[in-house]
Amino acid sequence: MFGKYIYDGTKKFRISEVSTDETSLCKDKDEALKKLDENNRKIDELQARLYADKKEGVIFLFQAMDAAGKDGTIRAVLSCLSPHGVHEAAFKSPSSSELAHDFLWRIEQQVPAKGDIAIFNRSQYEDVLIGRVKKLYESQANAKRIDLDHVIENRYEDIRNFETYLWHNNVRTVKIFLNVSRDEQARRFLSRIEEPEKNWKFSESDWQERQYWDAYMEAFEEAINHTSTKTAPWYVVPADHKWYMRYVVSEIILHTLEDMDPQYPVVTEERLAQFNELKKEIQADLGIQPEEKPAEKKDRKKKEKKSEKPRKEKAAGKKKDKAAKKSKPEAIEKKKDKKKKKSKDDEGKLVTIASD
Repeated sequence: MFGKYIYDGTKKFRISEVSTDETSLCKDKDEALKKLDENNRKIDELQARLYADKKEGVIFLFQAMDAAGKDGTIRAVLSCLSPHGVHEAAFKSPSSSELAHDFLWRIEQQVPAKGDIAIFNRSQYEDVLIGRVKKLYESQANAKRIDLDHVIENRYEDIRNFETYLWHNNVRTVKIFLNVSRDEQARRFLSRIEEPEKNWKFSESDWQERQYWDAYMEAFEEAINHTSTKTAPWYVVPADHKWYMRYVVSEIILHTLEDMDPQYPVVTEERLAQFNELKKEIQADLGIQPEEKPAEKKDRKKKEKKSEKPRKEKAAGKKKDKAAKKSKPEAIEKKKDKKKKKSKDDEGKLVTIASD
């Protein structure tokens, strides 16, 4: 779907040949916002499963020129995530403590645990972007054996190895370059000056950095070409239209999580049996009558049917006895009638004899 934005080492990235304002995956802003909302719901569910699964971690890494929209994109796409298992790391100018260590030291501190997501707002790539453009490594403390002409080249190699190391240790690195045009950046700077609620975003130093625009474009191109791999690809996203940029980023994140395919842990039979006992205890504590399982209900009905048979037989016997008792007086009455009839017949006979 967004294959044309992926750089995994199989093709060369030329920044002058890619569009910053195309919107080919959506017909308009309304469609993009609708799709973004749908993706966010799916991302939220997948993140819950990832946190429960705890088998793999992932870094979503954002690099861009000033005013490209990193903060807004992170907020729009990833604010749907639960705070549990998610953290953002913003890498600004290194502190004196960070400079006292290797350039990846501060990055290593922010690598996520299995089941977690780390959002990198800038990253280790600052050392081959601004570090390259401004040649910051020349003013840093280095051993005499360090060849300053090969510092950047060595850092490309170190970054590739670091990201491969993370891959081998259950952590993915997804790198996203928000590619904004020089003119669009100027328009966004202007809005930061003209709109009071955006004044705090504007920095004169950001504007001054524009004089290095071409050098930065070359630095991005070189960094992407030197560090694009199958296991840690770059995604170059058109950033002139914020609504489109955010939608595409949501697709990248959703695709990554779906590929990871996290699952809720399977509960063992032993654990389910424990749950059943605990459920009974909780129900008893709440005064709730426990629900019967289908098998239990069947057994109960079977037992009830068996116990019901003797009761029916006993009831039938009583009914028979009662009927028998009821019919006894009738038999006595019939017997009496028979005797009376006999006595009458006998009287008739006696009268006949007397006449003779």
